[in-house]
Amino acid sequence: MCGRYSVATTVKDKNNKASRVARLLEKHKVEALYNAAPSQLLPVVTSDEPERVQLFSWGLLPHWSKDRNHRNKPINARAETLLEKPSFRELVSRRHCLIPADGFYEWRKTGAGKVPYRFLLKSEELFSFAGLWDEWADAETGEVQQTFTIITTQANELVKPTHDRMPVILSPEKEEAWLNVTKGNHLLQELLQPFPTQQMKAYAVSSLVNAVPNNSAALLAQVPEQGSLF
Repeated sequence: MCGRYSVATTVKDKNNKASRVARLLEKHKVEALYNAAPSQLLPVVTSDEPERVQLFSWGLLPHWSKDRNHRNKPINARAETLLEKPSFRELVSRRHCLIPADGFYEWRKTGAGKVPYRFLLKSEELFSFAGLWDEWADAETGEVQQTFTIITTQANELVKPTHDRMPVILSPEKEEAWLNVTKGNHLLQELLQPFPTQQMKAYAVSSLVNAVPNNSAALLAQVPEQGSLF
């Protein structure tokens, strides 16, 4: 599962020009987000408009929903069952997106309670989560709402002690492939694999991240934790 992440565009993105999202975020001057959470409007780059950053709500509202209060707005979609779920099956063919990020948070169970960890690339550069998006329109008013979900896969060895799932992270060279792949393409499942453990790192962060309203660079700071594996 991925339920919280950060996209701080001012953090060490100077050497990451090969990444589509790094280039676009710099161009569009998107505000740094240190505690991105479900239901918020967050930056995405879609297969329909690959040269523009747009703000979509996190939590997928299927286009076929009768109203905006649809009971299930998934924030994550399992890579292994994308073609089985009605909410995702059609989107796999035509509505892919990149979700810019520079790290994500997960909570590890310890004797002292749940401790938040931040997972990121060793280079600390921006990357993309693989996602799906949809557009819902109110039949009466015509109002349009665009939403997205983050695809998850099995956890790699770094994430596994904390959670059995992790978001699909795309390297810069795979961003273009994800925007153009279809459900019949042999690359689909190849792209939706755990990111290499050796290219990532993790550390404990402050419990400030537990509260969604907290949104400052302080959330990215490492805090000491006795017995940490990292």
